[in-house]
Amino acid sequence: MTTTSKTKPLELTVANFGPIAEANIELRPMSVFVGPSNTGKSYTASLIYALHRFFNAYSYWYWQDMNLNLSNKDVATTLAWVRETDSNLQGAKHEQSSLIEVPESIDALVRSLLLRNIKHTGDVLESELVRCFGMDKSKDLIRHSSDSQTLFSLWRNFSEAGRNDLFRYNVELTKSGTEITASIPNNVELINDGTKRTASIPSTLSRQIRIDSTLSSEDWINKSELDEERVAEALLVELANAVVSNMVASLSHPAYYLPADRAGVMHAHQVAVRGLIASASRTGLRRDSPMPVLSGVLGDFLEQLVALADPWRRAQDEDYDPLAQNLEQTLLRGAVRVEQSQINYPSFVFRPDGWKQDLPLMNASSMVSELAPVVLYLRHVVQPGDLLIIEEPESHLHPAMQVEFTRQLAAAVQAGVRILITTHSEWVLEELANLVRLSELPKERRTGIDDEDVVLTPDQVGAWFFEPNSEGNGSTVREIALDTESATFPAGFGLVTESLYNRWSEISTRIEER
Repeated sequence: MTTTSKTKPLELTVANFGPIAEANIELRPMSVFVGPSNTGKSYTASLIYALHRFFNAYSYWYWQDMNLNLSNKDVATTLAWVRETDSNLQGAKHEQSSLIEVPESIDALVRSLLLRNIKHTGDVLESELVRCFGMDKSKDLIRHSSDSQTLFSLWRNFSEAGRNDLFRYNVELTKSGTEITASIPNNVELINDGTKRTASIPSTLSRQIRIDSTLSSEDWINKSELDEERVAEALLVELANAVVSNMVASLSHPAYYLPADRAGVMHAHQVAVRGLIASASRTGLRRDSPMPVLSGVLGDFLEQLVALADPWRRAQDEDYDPLAQNLEQTLLRGAVRVEQSQINYPSFVFRPDGWKQDLPLMNASSMVSELAPVVLYLRHVVQPGDLLIIEEPESHLHPAMQVEFTRQLAAAVQAGVRILITTHSEWVLEELANLVRLSELPKERRTGIDDEDVVLTPDQVGAWFFEPNSEGNGSTVREIALDTESATFPAGFGLVTESLYNRWSEISTRIEER
């Protein structure tokens, strides 16, 4: 297992999944899903959300039930290598980062653990998929008109010196369960920050087994009360987690999903929660009235709204929220806040600029209600590297506000937040095209252009078109490239405009003939 500094983006392929017959999507910092209704845009976004949750939790509990069964030789080999590695890292502290070279002996151990763990986690991934989609069983995710199994894969090329090493993570959903297989490349990038002691291997390991982080590697390896096998196991698991994080890249970060009906949920969440509590308290008396089922996407959104009532969390985040503040200043012309009730439950308020009192969010405009959760998530929840999924960001926004909101989302991407949107807006696509085109203009020639510093490079943006296939057997997904002549990512909106104009002409002609 060597290291590499050049990798290609992670790609997702899907077949026979819900409404999707076939899709191949490259996961970029700004991903846009566009196309007719009922073609699988939200379905695919939910799949990506589920994969984020699965891989983000990978290092926490997916190893707990595994017996590593290390031999005495494996333990000795591991501890000898970590002594040498830590010594080298300490000598390279003046460098900003260092690449960890993993010898074949350690590579074999880590690779063996990963392959065993992949089989071990099939049930965990299946449970997460079922939860996120609100299904009873994973077989319900298979496209109903298809006799084939559902397949989706994550894959990525790790390239060095003309070689291609392919990472592939395959998931197969059948009526009998979920099967996972994987191929692990020879080149995996393991970067260690040599400027911080907390990033070195011993300190990373110390968080796993609660060892004093000030000890040197020799001290903690040789400490008499420590079990050497436990130390070696913890280190190998840490390395395996690092390999997985590097292979799946952004999927190892948290993801947050703002559903299309987010404004209604924010207005009604108190009533909904009270209703669920009331129903739960009567389930023993009313056997014929089961509890309603929420998808994990909506359930997580509700849970995160409730968590905003935590005053400690709000106090930690209020000082650094430039993205949220820009949204408030440029679009809302006011501030969104969370208030805590006596029962530690949140209420959401909006104070327009110049007002001396707050306005309950449900009494604010529809635009404010739609954008309020975006403001709150950027202020209190989302961190650089995380994915924020927003369904229909154009909802209840005037076209001019859609354009401005698109720029604000681009600014979030520049700040390190990954964005995925589903949209039916021509104005959103046209402004994205402008932002990409602007990146090709040198900075000294952008003077006088609005928001001249907000740009997206072509490799940061991916637009994917969802359309029913010609045979009526589900949707296919293809990338749409920026068209410099039409100044947009062509998604068929021009055909609608042309059809409307032709209809106007036909009506007008008949009126004149009469």
